[in-house]
Amino acid sequence: MIELKHLKTLTVLRTTGSLTATANNLCLTQSALSHQLKDLEQRLGNPLFLRKTRPVCFTAEGKVLLALADNVLPTIQAAEQELVSCRHQTAGRLQIAIECHSCFQWLMPALKQYQVLWPDVDIDFSSGFSFEPIPALAKGELDLVITSDIQPRHEIHYEPLFDFEMCLIVAPQSALAFKSHIVAADLADQTLLSYPIQRNRLDIVKHFLQPAGIDPLAWKQADNSLMLIQMVSAGMGVAALPNWAVDNFVHQGLIVSKPLGKGLWRRLFAGVRASEQKHHYLEAFFATAKQQCQQHLQGIKTV
Repeated sequence: MIELKHLKTLTVLRTTGSLTATANNLCLTQSALSHQLKDLEQRLGNPLFLRKTRPVCFTAEGKVLLALADNVLPTIQAAEQELVSCRHQTAGRLQIAIECHSCFQWLMPALKQYQVLWPDVDIDFSSGFSFEPIPALAKGELDLVITSDIQPRHEIHYEPLFDFEMCLIVAPQSALAFKSHIVAADLADQTLLSYPIQRNRLDIVKHFLQPAGIDPLAWKQADNSLMLIQMVSAGMGVAALPNWAVDNFVHQGLIVSKPLGKGLWRRLFAGVRASEQKHHYLEAFFATAKQQCQQHLQGIKTV
C-alpha cells in the first residue's frame, strides 16, 4: 500500500515546500507527481497535505508518513551503502581452514605477498582436521577453505587453483621403490601414514583403495608433512602426498615417489561463500595464490 517512492516524495516535498520544486527534484512531470500523490491519498482515504499553502502544510496523515520516512529511509540508505562497500571493500577478514598441511608450503609465501597489497585484511587460521570446515564456512565461522574434497552446496563457490598428482612415497630401501607404479593391492601389507583426519576423507582412500576394496595392514598418523616424510624415510610406513610437496626430498634421495595406478590427479580449490566471491580482496587472494603456485610448485597443472 505504502511504497518507498511515496516516502521519498513526501520528504522531498517537505524540503522543497512546493510541488513544482519536488517534481523537478525527482525528475517527474507535475502531472505524474500529482497522480502519485492523489493515488496514495485515495488509498488512505484522507489528504496528506493542504493544497495552495506555502510552505506546504501536512495533515496528521502526512505527518505520520513523514515520521515513518524518517525512520525507514536512513536505514535503507545505510544498507545500500554497505552493499556498495561490500562490492568494493579493501578491508575484510580471512579466517582460513586448510585441509592439507602440505599447502602451507605455498600458502605462506602467497599470503606474505598478498598482505603487502591488502594490509587491511585480517588473516587467521583454523585447523581443517578437527571439524567439518565446509559447513563452518556456510555458517560464517570461516571465510575460506583450501580443499580438494569439495562438497557441492549452492551457497559455496569453489575457485579452482591448480591440479596436482597424489603420489605414494616410500623409503629408498622398500621393495615398492623398484616398482614402476603402485596398485592398490601393494598396500595390503603396508603401514599407511596419514594426517589425523577421518580415513574416508583421504584422497588415497576415497579414490584409490576403496574402489579396489583394499585396506592397508596398519595405520599411523602424523601432524605435518615433514614428520610424515621423515617417518617414511625411516621405513616406518608409506604415505600419499602431493607431488609438489615431496619433490625436494625425492631429489635429496630421502624418499622415492611412485605414481598411484595410472596417476591419481586431484584439483585444489579455495572455497568461499558464493555471496562474497566477487569481493575484491577475495579475487585478489585467488589471483595471488594461483600466481605463486605457478611460479614455485613443480609438477602441477594450471586450470
